[in-house]
Amino acid sequence: MRKVAVMVLMILFVAVLAYAGSYEVRKKAGEYDVVVTIDKNPPVVGDNNMTVAVKDASGKDVTDAKVKVDYSMPAMPGMPAMNYKTDATLKGSEYKATMNLSMSGPWNIAVKISRGGKTASMKFNADAR
Repeated sequence: MRKVAVMVLMILFVAVLAYAGSYEVRKKAGEYDVVVTIDKNPPVVGDNNMTVAVKDASGKDVTDAKVKVDYSMPAMPGMPAMNYKTDATLKGSEYKATMNLSMSGPWNIAVKISRGGKTASMKFNADAR
């Protein structure tokens, strides 16, 4: 009986670790397929490392774009709106950035991709803990 209990606890532990992985969002931004991965799920107050993978319509990695990340929290009673920006830098075939979320709560995140004189963006929301 004790072995069964230990085995159940180990399975639950592995399931929790798998669930607590990274936060991922897949969306279209104009003609691009974009996958944004944040290293913490859910994002936390403080530094959150972000990876942005951009692929063109043929599925090839886009490595000649400028990628910016805008993140903001709307105004709340007794608190003004907060707006931040960071540039993502190309590392291999992906773009890397760090978001420093200053408080817990809902954040609006926009990834802007500029290439060939055109800008495309994708937006999503995340709740920081």
